[in-house]
Amino acid sequence: MEVGPPTLESPWPVATLSSKIRGWIDRLGTAWVEGEITQWGASGGNVYGKLKDLNEDATISFTIWSSVKSRIPADLKQGDRVIAAVKPNFWVKGGTLTMQVFDMRHVGLGDLLERLERLRAELSAEGLFALDRKKPLPFLPHCIGLITGKDSDAEKDVLRNAQLRWPQVRFRTIHAAVQGERTVADVTAALRTLDADPEVDVIIVARGGGDFQNLLGFSDETLVRTAAACVTPIVSAIGHEADRPLLDEVADLRASTPTDAAKRVVPDVAEELVRVQQARTRIGVRLTHMIAAEIDRIGHLRTRPSLASPTWIVDSRAEELTRFVARGAELVERTIERGATRTAELRGQLRALSPQGTLDRGYAIVQLPGGAVLRTPEEAPAGSALRVTVAGGSLTAIAGQADPADSASDQDDK
Repeated sequence: MEVGPPTLESPWPVATLSSKIRGWIDRLGTAWVEGEITQWGASGGNVYGKLKDLNEDATISFTIWSSVKSRIPADLKQGDRVIAAVKPNFWVKGGTLTMQVFDMRHVGLGDLLERLERLRAELSAEGLFALDRKKPLPFLPHCIGLITGKDSDAEKDVLRNAQLRWPQVRFRTIHAAVQGERTVADVTAALRTLDADPEVDVIIVARGGGDFQNLLGFSDETLVRTAAACVTPIVSAIGHEADRPLLDEVADLRASTPTDAAKRVVPDVAEELVRVQQARTRIGVRLTHMIAAEIDRIGHLRTRPSLASPTWIVDSRAEELTRFVARGAELVERTIERGATRTAELRGQLRALSPQGTLDRGYAIVQLPGGAVLRTPEEAPAGSALRVTVAGGSLTAIAGQADPADSASDQDDK
């Protein structure tokens, strides 16, 4: 009989709810899923494990019965990426949900590579691999952040080689899973922690290589974008020359091995001391050469007459100055003489043309009352007052009066 919906007045029995859940789940049927094996344990010929989503935080439990186990690859293990045909199975008695596996296969390497290349192309198009984004490493880092596996050979190689090259270098090491399901979360968190530390000058992510699948975590999009967003320079030392995880592409420097990372991040104190000594030697040679050149130049300057005898310029110019003074005095005297002669000539000419000179020779100037010069007798009728100017002064006369000398002459003529 059809059971009605559960209500407060007529609730379902637990068995009814479990049966309905089982019916709903059974209708789902078999589904192919992809994920990463995070737990793999065999017991009594059966396998019990867990499968985790590749991107999200989601996990399911699965069971592989012995009859199915004989048909799947024998090399399946924890950490593998697989695709599986599973059928949800709800156990009514225990109220648990498990996934019964009917088939399980490795994810094809070609599929993984294709996905990786698509992600590589996407990140490259966004410019995360561009060279102009690469940050230069500090010449001498005082504190190096190191992300690596605990007690790993990679950690020992980095620490040993760095301290051999520069004993004073300090490390802040964060141990993280470098393979398996925790790789992305651990390394991403470690990157954020070290990038936020103001004392850390550079970050090294070190791992001693591995096969392709073991390095897939370092190509995770979340981890790669976190590394690209860091302001602290990052050195990737997680693979060998043939391996190219995406972290290598986005890192500011790719090192082939952890040892190579230590050598490229930390300068060699012995080499630097040699370079300093060489530089000091070159500077000393240059300074010696410059000083010798300046001494020679000063010697040449001191041999010049002006510096050999301080009074040379005065002595050499004194005679010349005396000649110039004598020549100047002579020219001035000649100029004065010529000026005096010319002045005398002009004075004589002026005096010859002067009315006063004419008066001095006995002539007189007769002027009418209005001041006009008398030129003819008719201009002065009898009785006109006249002004007569002679060399010694002026006098007045009346026109028409007979000259006593003229009267005397007339009488004598008679």
